[in-house]
Amino acid sequence: MPEKETRRRARRDKRQGKAPSTQAGEFVREEMEHIRHGKHGARSTKQAIAIGLSKARRSGVKLRASKGSSAATRRKARQDVRAGQTRRRPSPRRARAVRRALKREGRSAASKRALSRQARTAARRRRTGGRSATRRRRAHA
Repeated sequence: MPEKETRRRARRDKRQGKAPSTQAGEFVREEMEHIRHGKHGARSTKQAIAIGLSKARRSGVKLRASKGSSAATRRKARQDVRAGQTRRRPSPRRARAVRRALKREGRSAASKRALSRQARTAARRRRTGGRSATRRRRAHA
């Protein structure tokens, strides 16, 4: 379950009219902090980001799956949105199983080097137009 502070930051972003991906960024940030502090690990940076986005959707951030995502990812996104609307917690047994599985994973997924590599490969996958649009937005802020 996301921390109260993270939910508060995401709500503030929404009030300020920021994009759903920015709101969800707070949850991803929290996930990276959890990994760095040793609360649990992740197999890869991609997995850590996916966990953060999942938590964001479950907390009510209106974040759709990307256009190029797989059918499984889109299905998971829909499932998370529904879970956020019904407000039911997972069974204690399932929650414990997930926590134990993540505890066995490494901590390097949230390292500066891993995050840098992830950002670079993600940028490379985007079209040139998308990259320059992102750059323009960053320069404008």
